[in-house]
Amino acid sequence: MLALLQYFMHKRIWLTAILCCIILPSFAQHFVINNGQKNVTIPFRLVRNMVVVKLRINNTGPYNFILDTGVSIMIITEPHLIDSIIIPHKRTIKLSGLAEGEDFEAIVTAPLNIQIPGINSEGVGAAILKQEYFNLSGYVGMPIHGLLGYDFFNALAVKINFEDSIITVCKPEDLSKLRKMNKVPVIIENKKPYLETTITYPGGKKINNKLVIDLGAGHPLSLENLISKNGLPPKFISANLGVALNGPITGYISRMEEIDIGKYKIKNVITSFPDIDYIKRNFAVLRDGNMGIGILKRFHVIFDYTNSVMYLKPNRTYKNPFEFDMSGMEYFAGGDNYQHLIISRVSPGSPAADIGLEKNDEIVTINFKPVSQMGIEEVDGILKSKDERSLLLEIYHDKKYDKVILTLKRRI
Repeated sequence: MLALLQYFMHKRIWLTAILCCIILPSFAQHFVINNGQKNVTIPFRLVRNMVVVKLRINNTGPYNFILDTGVSIMIITEPHLIDSIIIPHKRTIKLSGLAEGEDFEAIVTAPLNIQIPGINSEGVGAAILKQEYFNLSGYVGMPIHGLLGYDFFNALAVKINFEDSIITVCKPEDLSKLRKMNKVPVIIENKKPYLETTITYPGGKKINNKLVIDLGAGHPLSLENLISKNGLPPKFISANLGVALNGPITGYISRMEEIDIGKYKIKNVITSFPDIDYIKRNFAVLRDGNMGIGILKRFHVIFDYTNSVMYLKPNRTYKNPFEFDMSGMEYFAGGDNYQHLIISRVSPGSPAADIGLEKNDEIVTINFKPVSQMGIEEVDGILKSKDERSLLLEIYHDKKYDKVILTLKRRI
């Protein structure tokens, strides 16, 4: 999508549309398979709803990059890579409009030598942020160095197996017969894939929508125009949907009765509704919202940009219910080894607020197990596991340790 969306569960980090307007050198920017192989298998980690792959740049690394169909250029988010990667030709540009009264800088590179085991880049450059604005590493709980988007997908067929954490790439003409997969037409515009679909609003009203297919957005579904056209659904909660350089993005969380994707009808979908300030922004391609990895990971997915198609086949998680955080806390991993879990926000009126948890408190243990031994994803799973489940938390607050009981509540 036009903004870089990286969701904190249902919280988004927003990099505004300006980055996607950077003009990189006019080479044929794509990846090719090495040594005449027909296909290449690439392992990945699915961490907090982000597909993380390892790659090398100019023979340095490896670095961890998030695959993101919503990004039109390769973005390096860790400024220290400027000193690690030998870049013979680069230029600095000012990014205005990212925050009121401030300009920000990025470095635009000449083509880089990007290597993922089995494939190499041709003519792919990047934009390097000169400051770390978004703390992706803290959110994911491991070092994250950037995002890889359109250039990875534009010349290859890319199959993502979320159950086995494997990506298989081949030339589009080498795709085997896919009789068991549902073929879904997509539209490639402004270097992003779009899907035309029907969404059923609570109460039965059906609405046609054009959505960005956004592998880098952790939510299931986000809709930008329904509030003004139809109002909010009957049941919703206010939410802090994300953070921009000039402050939080507010909005609402609710559920849609159904979304149709090809022959599949996905029901009771958790849905985000950004507020009016975001909706007022201008987008290069008119759209109604985006569909994120919260839906995509329920399928085996093949992206084939060359033929403007996506193939889907349900996996074992297809029928799992959609759940939202039941604690009311947002948090990130801090410290040198990302082993400290720090609360960044507490939603008013939530279970976490009711027991007095506050921003900057540290969660030390959950049910006597140190969070340093759990990983941030396991914590995510616990905090949206079961309505009315009680958890014993050890909290470091105001230079002392306290034990509190947090009772989860399904809020939507």
